[in-house]
Amino acid sequence: MMNSGMTEPGGHQSDERAREFLAKEVPDAPAGLHEFWEDTFAEAWQIPLRMERREIPCRRRNRRLFEFECESFGGVRIGGWIVEPSDGVWRRGVVVGHGYGGRDEPGFDLPGPPAVMVFPCIRGFNRSATPGIPDVSSEHVMHGIASRDGYVIRGCVADIWAAASVMLKCYPEVEGALHFHGGSFCGGLGAMALAWDPRFERAFLDVPTFGNHPERVKVPCIGSGEPVRLRYLEGPRVLEVLAWYDAAVLAGRVRIPVLVAAALEDVAVPPVGQFSVYKGLGGEKCLFVRRSGHPSVGSDDRALWRNLKDWFGRSENSKPLDI
Repeated sequence: MMNSGMTEPGGHQSDERAREFLAKEVPDAPAGLHEFWEDTFAEAWQIPLRMERREIPCRRRNRRLFEFECESFGGVRIGGWIVEPSDGVWRRGVVVGHGYGGRDEPGFDLPGPPAVMVFPCIRGFNRSATPGIPDVSSEHVMHGIASRDGYVIRGCVADIWAAASVMLKCYPEVEGALHFHGGSFCGGLGAMALAWDPRFERAFLDVPTFGNHPERVKVPCIGSGEPVRLRYLEGPRVLEVLAWYDAAVLAGRVRIPVLVAAALEDVAVPPVGQFSVYKGLGGEKCLFVRRSGHPSVGSDDRALWRNLKDWFGRSENSKPLDI
């Protein structure tokens, strides 16, 4: 059942701006898109995980903390952290993505039922530092952009699949209750990853990037989209590669329930792309409208947390989301 419910900061003007963004058409998929990504997922699936995990000290008394490393697409070895409740009680697993600055430590709390959490670092960043892949977002987003097969985002999507494999290898009991939580950079990657990986059951995408590239390149910003826009101004053919990595297009293959938080104002991720990711989703979905994405003013956080607690709780009970 499609849930197109929308919760927002309020006001007629907010309604109109959200509808304006939602009126933009999602681009058409290039011929062969599905085959390309199905082949990519199949190739990633065949890679031996070769995972290593070790417990390390944790500053939170009610949590246990582990470091991990594993093999990912293209022979890249990635790392990250696993956080589990120290009482051994959890009802789900969550793969938690990061923004386009990487992460130098894990988080410890998420809204929703008790969870064991995997915090991967996407290739190039922090514990997944990789020779030849930049660790600065403005350079990372351009790495390999001249080639569909060699664009760095392909491997980044596969890193999320690898993190899911780490989760299920370490905690097979969460099969059927595997969730995704990603914002900005990993909000966009998440939409692409969820399109092909049947192991996820429910997701949240916060101010997702990489949506609706033909519209994104029209909007100046201070985020990773700006060097892409400048490349587009030099030669529009870059859109021929980006078409294979459009989160709004790939979202059409997502069939699990997804809540998207999209911002009416955002200096780093053009709002039109965020709303396009929501519009493109092919399954049950719900939209939370933020006043501001980057920088977050924090005024929406409490309401969003409350909605996420209910959203992820719905995987355990059937009560409707109250928004």
